[in-house]
Amino acid sequence: MIRTATEADVPAIHAMVRELAEYEKALHEVRATEEQLREALFGERPAVFAHIAETEEGEVAGFALWFLNFSTWRGVHGIYLEDLYVRPEHRGGGYGKALLRELAGLCRERGYERLEWWVLNWNEPAIKFYESLDAVAQDEWTVFRLTDGALAELGGGAAPASAPASG
Repeated sequence: MIRTATEADVPAIHAMVRELAEYEKALHEVRATEEQLREALFGERPAVFAHIAETEEGEVAGFALWFLNFSTWRGVHGIYLEDLYVRPEHRGGGYGKALLRELAGLCRERGYERLEWWVLNWNEPAIKFYESLDAVAQDEWTVFRLTDGALAELGGGAAPASAPASG
């Protein structure tokens, strides 16, 4: 049911990234191409990793895309889950839990002490699902982000001409 993504999965992952962005009402912010995902996942120095959830018939039901983070307090790596997505027709089939179980198993196997992710405040179905797994919301933290012009200005350069206003 859960397997490590292969290069042949890149078109499906790209499609699901777009599906997730549409669900999150942010499709207009997606600029990633299949080639960028291919390079990030399978290039000379992979920066991200992915797992695929498949049905018994071999249909791609969902995916998890993640990368390593590091806790200075614990002194070890952890996994940051960038995207967890199960296609609507497969929700409730155990795929999301199986993907998270796979990542939790990797944490235990490799000595990582955290599995973390963000969820939109309005996404009640996801929040309830995560709470059912005993995941704990980190309400005391506020996420900050620099992008586009603000990032370029702070970094001492001009924003790329193709950069959208948000994201």
